[in-house]
Amino acid sequence: MKSGIGIAAVCAAVSIIVGGSAHADTSGKKIAFSNNYAGNSWRQAMLKSYEIVTKKAVTDKVVAAADIFTTADKEVPTQAAQIQNLILQGYDAIVINASSPDALNGAVKQACSAGIIVVSFDGVVTEPCAYRVVVDFKAMGMQEVEQMAKFQPKGGNLLEIRGLAGTSIDDAIHAGILEGVKAHPQFKIVGSVTGDWDQTTAQKAVATVLPSLPEIVGVVDQGGDGYGAAQAFAAAGKPRPTIIMGNRQDELQWWKEQKAKDGYTTWSASIAPGVSTLAFWVAQQVLDGNKNIPHDLLVPYLAFTQDNFEAELPNIPKGSVASHEYTQAEAIAAIKANMK
Repeated sequence: MKSGIGIAAVCAAVSIIVGGSAHADTSGKKIAFSNNYAGNSWRQAMLKSYEIVTKKAVTDKVVAAADIFTTADKEVPTQAAQIQNLILQGYDAIVINASSPDALNGAVKQACSAGIIVVSFDGVVTEPCAYRVVVDFKAMGMQEVEQMAKFQPKGGNLLEIRGLAGTSIDDAIHAGILEGVKAHPQFKIVGSVTGDWDQTTAQKAVATVLPSLPEIVGVVDQGGDGYGAAQAFAAAGKPRPTIIMGNRQDELQWWKEQKAKDGYTTWSASIAPGVSTLAFWVAQQVLDGNKNIPHDLLVPYLAFTQDNFEAELPNIPKGSVASHEYTQAEAIAAIKANMK
């Protein structure tokens, strides 16, 4: 993923945000990362990116600690208890990938009341005191259907693979897909399964419903499930549909093989896992005394087309996801872009 951020923009961002005043010292500050799920390649890449960037930040004495805490299950009460424990442990900021947009608001408000900065991303929270680093997932869902209309102009039956139930991401992408279908009534969603953004889970779920479905021309999904869906259709001996991909290495590799075989066309999009590092730097910047940071920061999703996905494929580790780790300077520039 190319940042597209020039040196001049970074310098301008620093000038605007700092405004010539001295920074507060964050070298003694401790930031915790509360994560509710690590069971797929995207989440693993997210954690790896976060660890790479924060380990260097600790070594460079930008912050004193940047510890990662992942819950043992996907349940809201477990993560709420985790956040309450982090409050008691004296962290100065909590970065959170939330299991629910609103069910964690009580714990988040407790953190804010204790003077702790909370920055949510990917799975964001609606509590006003928190910061949110967000992708327009609804727009991404709508774009899936827009792209599908190019590949399947006559329309037909669609299978939807949803993500992790109860999260803001799942709700937003689903809403976007429904809007897309409304705008393209030649399509009809005839089946829906839950894939947890995971290839194995999606494959099993799709395999279960395929025998009861009419012919499917396309699969709209949320990332981490495209290759699993392809495997399920192949195992069932069903015609290969147009499957929207989610930037995973195995998906893009399968796409490359299908393209070489007969020119197979599709589209791929996802939030970059390295957005976790942007959330970390936002927390650090708030702790650093920057008062002008908006509570809602919009960042673009990462998409690949028929023309450019093969160039990215060699850069993605096997079993991982296309990503980008943010530097502090890039984070400052991203903050500035949201201040307009």
